[in-house]
Amino acid sequence: MKLLVATGNAGKLREIRQALEGTDIRVEGLVDYPGLQVAQEDGDSFAANATKKALTIARQAGCLCLADDSGLEVAALAGAPGVYSARFAGPQATDADNNALLLARLAGVPAGQRQAAFRCLMALCDAAGRCRLFEGRLDGEILTRPLGAGGFGYDPLFWLPGQNCSLAQLDLAAKNRISHRGQALAALLAALRQGGDPLSQQELPQQTG
Repeated sequence: MKLLVATGNAGKLREIRQALEGTDIRVEGLVDYPGLQVAQEDGDSFAANATKKALTIARQAGCLCLADDSGLEVAALAGAPGVYSARFAGPQATDADNNALLLARLAGVPAGQRQAAFRCLMALCDAAGRCRLFEGRLDGEILTRPLGAGGFGYDPLFWLPGQNCSLAQLDLAAKNRISHRGQALAALLAALRQGGDPLSQQELPQQTG
């Protein structure tokens, strides 16, 4: 089975490929399909953005497409950065820019009040406009300084009390076992292994764009 992942994020694509190793699913990325027009992420929720991205590419490529929208929700910031996680510090923000702004916004917030969660919504869509959603969540706390060189995004600032390390200190296989994206992928894989049509159990209304 071919699965086109609608992302230009090399870190996300690498994680998805590793999580699906050993299956008969051939994972391809947008780099394999030059010229496709990606959707603008203007939804008000992770689910809306993931669905729009997957549908837009599936309809152009004519194949099964997977897209995710994920981000960090910080309790002390009323759930921010949320859907704006990738562009928290601006449209062209780097991971370092976003991390620096997050630390600045949390300056003075004491330990015990820095709870946060990574959330991931994945949409699997076909060219006919049918979609199915898969969700994952990982709870943790925000550090006062980055730890670890692995992962990407906010991983160096995300402390896992149960693991006694940051998300960036885990190797990729360990991260995939517990991460929000890994949980969503596990649910996706379970659906694919059931056989038959993976989109037959849950459909969403067709969306434009």
